[in-house]
Amino acid sequence: MVTRRLSRAGWVSAASGQPRGAGRAGPATGPDGAAVRVALWRALHVEIDPPPHVTEDRTGLQLIAPDPDWRQRRDMNPRYTSPARASIVARARFTEDLVADQAEAGVGQYVLLGAGVDTFAQRRPEIASRFAVFEVDQPGPQAWKRRRLAEEGFAIPQWLHFVPVDFEGPWWEQLIEAGFDPDRPAVVASIGVVMYLTEDATAATLARLAALTSGSTLVMSFMVPPELVEPGERRAVQGSRRGMRAAAGVANFYTPEQLVDLARQAGFQDVRYVSPADLTERYFAGRPDGLRPSSAEALIVATT
Repeated sequence: MVTRRLSRAGWVSAASGQPRGAGRAGPATGPDGAAVRVALWRALHVEIDPPPHVTEDRTGLQLIAPDPDWRQRRDMNPRYTSPARASIVARARFTEDLVADQAEAGVGQYVLLGAGVDTFAQRRPEIASRFAVFEVDQPGPQAWKRRRLAEEGFAIPQWLHFVPVDFEGPWWEQLIEAGFDPDRPAVVASIGVVMYLTEDATAATLARLAALTSGSTLVMSFMVPPELVEPGERRAVQGSRRGMRAAAGVANFYTPEQLVDLARQAGFQDVRYVSPADLTERYFAGRPDGLRPSSAEALIVATT
């Protein structure tokens, strides 16, 4: 897996964000601006959207500890960020539901590629503790996160493993050195990542994960090309794509057919496309506030 930047960022370009103690937010010192934004959107969903909430996550907000006026940030504008906010909470809920299902099926390993400010281990220990959880990310963001967890009184249990890696290096070997067993089934989440990878790197990553033992599952989010996005969202998506390229040098979007084909060519036995409409039906049906996920981001679920 080769990339200049990897995080659970989502379909937003990196921008300013000042998590506590991180100095200038960035991969060398703390979570990047996009990862900060995603965590704040999860908290904003709880604070401004009426129940039922798709997911409830204020823990990321607690760790980031932004300025008191964080809700006044331009990228927190409730009106203009509504579809993106809905997509962020939908993909988080879908992933956690999948992990819970896999726990019931007896799967015992969970890998988060580009973990960022993920807080599943802190919020859902009754499920997370049934796994060996491996959070894989760059050294700077991981060091920041470990420090902030300690400062906020969160213990690091034995089942939670931080795997600081250089994604241009032997990340797979480092994962195994951290205790991951490639001969046991696992759930792997790659959320808000693939848009920052070259197509070759995406194919190589899929091939590596498709080689996991039978019974393993990958959930991966991806951005669709602007021409497939609803007209009202195209301008924002085009702007996000430009921002990603400026920040990371890469902004790869895929049609559903392209990513499904890549996963099948990599060796996955079964690949399922999860559309924004699927997420809407599953998590937003009947909402009177009109909150709906963006048409710009979707998921695949692939099994070995």
